[in-house]
Amino acid sequence: MNGQAVIDGAFRNGAIAGAALGRGAGASARGLWTATKFGWRMFRRAVRLLIGSGEGLGLTSGRLRLAAIGFGVIYALIVGRLVQYAVAPNIDEIERVAQTVAAIQRPDIVDRNGTVLATDVKVSSLYAEPKNIIDVDEAVDLLSQALPDLNAKDLRAKLSTKKGFVWLKREISPRDQVKVFRLGIPGVAFVQENKRVYPNGTQVAHVLGFADIDNKGIAGIEKYLDTSGLTRAAALEAGKGGRMAPIRMALDLKVQHAVRDELAEGMKKFKAIAASAAIADVDTGEIVSLVSLPDYDPNIPSDALKPEAINRVNTGVFEMGSTMKALTIAMGLDSGKVSLQSRFDARAPLQYGRFKIHDFHPQRRVLTVPEVFIHSSNIGTARIALTMGVEAHKAFLKKMGQLDRLQTELPESARPLVPARWGELNTITISFGHGVAIAPIQSVMGVSALVNGGWLMKPTFLQRTAEEARAVSTKVLRDQTSVQMRYLMRLNAEKGSAKKADIPGYRVGGKTGTAEKVIGGRYSKTKNLTAFTAVFPMDKPRYMLLAVLDEPKALPETHGFATSGWNVVPVGGRMVERIAPLLNVEPDYEAPTATALLGGIPTGSVQE
Repeated sequence: MNGQAVIDGAFRNGAIAGAALGRGAGASARGLWTATKFGWRMFRRAVRLLIGSGEGLGLTSGRLRLAAIGFGVIYALIVGRLVQYAVAPNIDEIERVAQTVAAIQRPDIVDRNGTVLATDVKVSSLYAEPKNIIDVDEAVDLLSQALPDLNAKDLRAKLSTKKGFVWLKREISPRDQVKVFRLGIPGVAFVQENKRVYPNGTQVAHVLGFADIDNKGIAGIEKYLDTSGLTRAAALEAGKGGRMAPIRMALDLKVQHAVRDELAEGMKKFKAIAASAAIADVDTGEIVSLVSLPDYDPNIPSDALKPEAINRVNTGVFEMGSTMKALTIAMGLDSGKVSLQSRFDARAPLQYGRFKIHDFHPQRRVLTVPEVFIHSSNIGTARIALTMGVEAHKAFLKKMGQLDRLQTELPESARPLVPARWGELNTITISFGHGVAIAPIQSVMGVSALVNGGWLMKPTFLQRTAEEARAVSTKVLRDQTSVQMRYLMRLNAEKGSAKKADIPGYRVGGKTGTAEKVIGGRYSKTKNLTAFTAVFPMDKPRYMLLAVLDEPKALPETHGFATSGWNVVPVGGRMVERIAPLLNVEPDYEAPTATALLGGIPTGSVQE
């Protein structure tokens, strides 16, 4: 077969195939046309069935049927969408809020014996999804009737927005929850969150502080838990299905109750405007009790906003009066320039320029150091300070932590008020407690160091051992100085201004102080702050007590006096009597005398 024949065959076969394809395409086109004509006929038949045929009334009624069907379909779509909004909540938004409020879980707080002081409980809070509220007026009316404390105007404003979530009422009671649930309002529901509760109410208010409605710490140890990361750690533990171990405080609730009870009774009896007290372990620096009156209920956080409800131990700054004399005398003894046998002239007032320093109970004679202490001689104390000099005096008080802000776990603290220019006159007055204002907790720290062997320990509200305390403490006094101060403080309870706190068996020692309050920039002659620093038992010091009354009044039984020996000292004595057994301090009715505490160290003579 030649090439031409092959080409002719190919053309012939192609023509045959093209004809076949043409016949198939024509058949397909005819089938599509037939289907289209059938569909059109069916559509026309359906339209005739719906709207009829012809003219006039039949055509009009048919068109109305068609319009009704169209509106019906549109209405069904709208109703369906509304039902979807009302029934289906905004899952993403609700889950986000639920996770947020559930995550704020705080660790329990317990006292040193394991008694619960603060814990979380589950509560329900009411919320709404405004964009899913069908009838705002009806919802406002029903909710206002069920919860009369809700402001209808505010409620309407919240429900009239297009937000996916708004709070209506936090921490709703179970009874109110049932009322709202029975209303069955679409777009209104509940979410569980944690609420902080304080089972002991006002008892431990100033130590614990409080948490706000969002369960965030605002004051006291509660705020410390947040800033230290302990709250976050508790939340992470809860997220794993566990529960963080409680935060154990140094505080003893039984002691706290006794101290608060006696302080409140003393404040009432002597008509004081305020009062405060603290108990510290002198070997660990632990604060076993802290009370400040007036106080507040942390379960009602708004009460904490009252100006009189401050923590007077940590944030109040006061001139502590003659309690400061203990530090001045310790300064002299520790320097070696002064001994217990040293004598100071108190026969006449101390003249400094145009100022005269007087004694409240003048002895008008030369006094030994023990006599300066037990007679609380301003003149003798000032002469000891002048013996040391201005710079040495300032350096000693700074070393003892009296001139700087003292910060503890409690975020509340106050900076001492010190003279801008410190000269000899300042040293004279500050030596006996006038001219420097400190927070009482600084006095707790300083006096504890006088009797615990000379170790200055920053107070703590959390538990720690004596070894842990020593590791973070500073040795500020010689051992012998501490022994001498124990002797002087015990002697003051035996023969001096602290006699009304000499509870048999408990070997109390201490120093009293009465400071005139500064009113309008001048010292008042009628308004005092009285303080008492006590330590027990003095033969082996374990606990230090500071009690303060603000503006106590004279009573007939006090013979017209409003000084510390007549009011805060007996209050402190009753505190010791109640708390010593709780602190496992056993009474010893054959305890050594003050002189025996010296262990052979020579003492100056003391005249009755």
